[in-house]
Amino acid sequence: MAKLDYYEVLAVERSASDGQIKAAFRKLAMQFHPDRNPGDHTAESKFKEINEAYDVLKDPQKRAAYDRFGHAAFEQAGAGGGPGFGNDFSDFMTDIFDTFFGDARGGARGARSASGRERGADLRYNLEITLEDAFTGKTETIRIPTTTACTTCSGSGAKPGSKPRQCSTCGGAGRVRAAQGFFSIERTCPACQGRGEVIDDPCPDCSGAGRITRERSLSVNIPAGVEDGTRIRLTGEGEAGLRGGPSGDLYIFLSIKPHPLFQRDGADLFCRVPISMVTAALGGAFEVPTVEGKQHKVEVPEGTQTGKQFRLRGKGMPILRSRDTGDLYIQVVVETPQKLTKRQRELLAEFDQESSRDTHPESAGFFSRVKDFFEGLSGSA
Repeated sequence: MAKLDYYEVLAVERSASDGQIKAAFRKLAMQFHPDRNPGDHTAESKFKEINEAYDVLKDPQKRAAYDRFGHAAFEQAGAGGGPGFGNDFSDFMTDIFDTFFGDARGGARGARSASGRERGADLRYNLEITLEDAFTGKTETIRIPTTTACTTCSGSGAKPGSKPRQCSTCGGAGRVRAAQGFFSIERTCPACQGRGEVIDDPCPDCSGAGRITRERSLSVNIPAGVEDGTRIRLTGEGEAGLRGGPSGDLYIFLSIKPHPLFQRDGADLFCRVPISMVTAALGGAFEVPTVEGKQHKVEVPEGTQTGKQFRLRGKGMPILRSRDTGDLYIQVVVETPQKLTKRQRELLAEFDQESSRDTHPESAGFFSRVKDFFEGLSGSA
């Protein structure tokens, strides 16, 4: 059974624009959708025809092949050995020839909009902040050299009073076709470089580019709790597009300066505090700062050893996009006294004479294990 003409399936003229084809497809798809016509096989068959027709006519490559060869452009070669075309044949051949001509289709589609105007490049800015800034959050003003739309020509690239004209070589499509036997090869238009427009009288300030380079000031909101390596994206704040194309994005990468007192691990903070041998032995207290700029008292029990940690709940860093906060861990280091006076030496010597296993249980236990170790070696021998 012969297939219906795709234009007849969508009820549009052969000269219909892309927008008219899309509108016709949406209308018919809603009318014959299987969910709206449960059990209706006729509607289901019609819905498949509509999708098949739209799949071809929405793609400029496939539509051009259909206009020239009809349904044969998408059928496999027959027994007669004629020129067969798979469903993706047109795209496949264009990919190959684009590669030879140095214009990959993915790059052309991604870098340019439908009108051929190129998107501006994304920018990166490295911003260093303090731990206190990361704790409280802040608004930072940065200055970046970038390209912006030319105000003289409003980004068009044409001299005020004039405007770009449609490229006569490609008719504004940005791409041209060349027939090679059975094949239709498409490549970037050499006259307009794929933009679809030609500027006869360029803007004197931007030389026809539609953008100029200057330094810009931007305010960046840094939320509380950011960590080292956090990336902030400012949409549309990158380079301006070429000749009115969309702007790229600006990515701000944060780094946090080393702090003289605190080390950070996620939302938790760590601080090493030296205490005297006397405070460690007899017990006592000391004041420690917090990142918010306050003081907190820490009680030290008698007999505290080096490495002992004290946990201050909720005194760490805020957690990004949360009401929770981390903790502050205080690790004490018992400091051995230095540069002793004669009297201090005498007092320590007296203390050592009065010491016992109970005074230094860890030392006594260790050397007891050392003794057992050597006795075991002697017994084995």
